[in-house]
Amino acid sequence: MTKETIPLAGVIGDPIAHSLSPRLHGHWLKRYDLQGHYIPLHVNHVDLPDVLRTLPRMGFVGVNVTLPHKELVLSLADSVTDRAALIGAANTLTFTANGKIQADNTDGMGFVSNIRQTLPSWSAADGPALVLGSGGAAKAIVSALVSDGAPVVHVANRTRARADALKDQFGARVSPQDWTSIPDLIGDAALIVNTTSLGMSGQAPLTLDLSRLSPATVVNDIVYTPLETDLLKEAAARGCTTVDGLGMLLHQAVPGFERWFSYTPMVDDELRQAVLQG
Repeated sequence: MTKETIPLAGVIGDPIAHSLSPRLHGHWLKRYDLQGHYIPLHVNHVDLPDVLRTLPRMGFVGVNVTLPHKELVLSLADSVTDRAALIGAANTLTFTANGKIQADNTDGMGFVSNIRQTLPSWSAADGPALVLGSGGAAKAIVSALVSDGAPVVHVANRTRARADALKDQFGARVSPQDWTSIPDLIGDAALIVNTTSLGMSGQAPLTLDLSRLSPATVVNDIVYTPLETDLLKEAAARGCTTVDGLGMLLHQAVPGFERWFSYTPMVDDELRQAVLQG
């Protein structure tokens, strides 16, 4: 890329108007006085292959990918990182100088970095983890927990077969569980993570019996609307360290921004407020 070229990046999804990523990356570009633009791109699945091959010729250096394209882009990429291949989805694409597409998944890294920003000494090896849900976000989080040394990752899902599939995907340290088993697992969990949409604004509540919850347990909800979910409120009232979901969104964006704009941005209170307030 010549010095006269202004790098372009963006986020691809269908729909995309709700995405906070333009606000997030736009804040960093302005804060660090960098040349570049980050644009929301509404693209349907039929047009996705043509769009991805055209973007590098338009000056794009990469894009984030959100629903429903995270799995499809793997088949369209020229190279795929090991973690994206294992998870079966990508959220970050980088375009090389010759227009090749490199696919990566930074969701798991964002999850771990978010917890460590609150608890710098935290490690998945601290004890058993309990993950609620088995969707795309759960896959990235389970992969990260296994990689970080979790002795066991219990995955509870309303449809047991989907939890079983995660064991097949990520190995013997993943322990599939029925949803009804959650109260029995809570007491021994060093970490509890809600990856479902339950408890999100406009969705059904997440109703759990937390009577056995230990104050030593770290509780994370990847939902960030509302920022403090009922799960986090009740866990905090029981003395737990809680971690909201906004930080995962912020931290997963760092690697892409770094690759596209050649600058390592900070995730801090200034960024949080910029993203929340618009």
